[in-house]
Amino acid sequence: MASRPADPDPRREVARLRLAAQRLVGQPARSPVEAVRCMLALQAQDYPGVKWSVGLRTAGGTDADVVAACDAGEIVRSWPLRGTLHMVAADDLGWMLDLTAVRATASAAKRRDVLGITLADIERARELAIEAMPGRAALTRAALLAAIERGGVSTGGQRGYHLLWYLAQTGTLVLGPTSGAQQTFARLDAWVASPRRLERDEALGELAARFFTSHGPALAEDLARWSGLPLRDVRRGIAVAGAGLAVRVLGARSYLVGAEVADAAPEPAGLLLLPGFDEYLLGYRDRSAVLAPEHADAIVPGGNGMFRSTIVIDGEVAGTWARRVGARATTVQPEPFGALSPSHRAALARAAERYGRFLGQRVEVAPA
Repeated sequence: MASRPADPDPRREVARLRLAAQRLVGQPARSPVEAVRCMLALQAQDYPGVKWSVGLRTAGGTDADVVAACDAGEIVRSWPLRGTLHMVAADDLGWMLDLTAVRATASAAKRRDVLGITLADIERARELAIEAMPGRAALTRAALLAAIERGGVSTGGQRGYHLLWYLAQTGTLVLGPTSGAQQTFARLDAWVASPRRLERDEALGELAARFFTSHGPALAEDLARWSGLPLRDVRRGIAVAGAGLAVRVLGARSYLVGAEVADAAPEPAGLLLLPGFDEYLLGYRDRSAVLAPEHADAIVPGGNGMFRSTIVIDGEVAGTWARRVGARATTVQPEPFGALSPSHRAALARAAERYGRFLGQRVEVAPA
């Protein structure tokens, strides 16, 4: 792997290069499925937020476009990384689950014990779910849990969520088409007709190549945290990826990037309104390149795991924002960490307009 010499302002260069790698500046994707495929996976427990993450990376993308791609089965949501909901291209889900699910389900064994869920309960729930959704039929979460409950498996408390999670992890369920404001569940074998299947080494190499291409500059520790895999597997994947990756030296650190962008120059970056769980912040173990430590609590108040939406200026997290939905318009309420310059206020207004085009409705900016 080739290397490139250090830059005099490494933190700023890391941030700007990540913006480009993540398609937040520069060349956007042509469609929602291309945007998702380029990113490999986007954290997706906040469905409205992840749709905006896709829209930000797609030329002229709209909320309706993302929903249509989900309803067509081009994009799916499941739990392929760290036991957390992510959005992935449908044909990528199979090999990702093959790579990560065994570790994820094993790590949840104590949780199953606490909930009183036995392996017999899981297999009975699997049978009931398959019976309740013949072919490409889909059910809301409530309807699917009701079918499992009627079949004799208790879904009370957190048992229902864990059963659905386990069945998704082990290849039976996936989140499918929308019904109203929520996605329904469907059978994975019916909803994803042609999943890719990779041998383990091939999967590790593809995971590494696509992560560092879409998230680089990044470190092996970032991929380990992002994927939930141990460092030994990550290092094996890096070795398999081989010439597909390059080393870029920034400051005192040697980062990995996709080989085709090894010599890329940072692109100009303006102001972005990112949703709360966007990969630009969530995709790394060490977020200090884009988020000053003194502002970390403003993004995740009390360390509760709930990430607020962020204002990003020239690659740096410079504040948070919230959305208020009204009868006539949606309002963006900015909370910058410091006073915004006139040019940044104008950029904020343009970013809000872009968000409005994505939603297909008027968006107003409240005073900061």
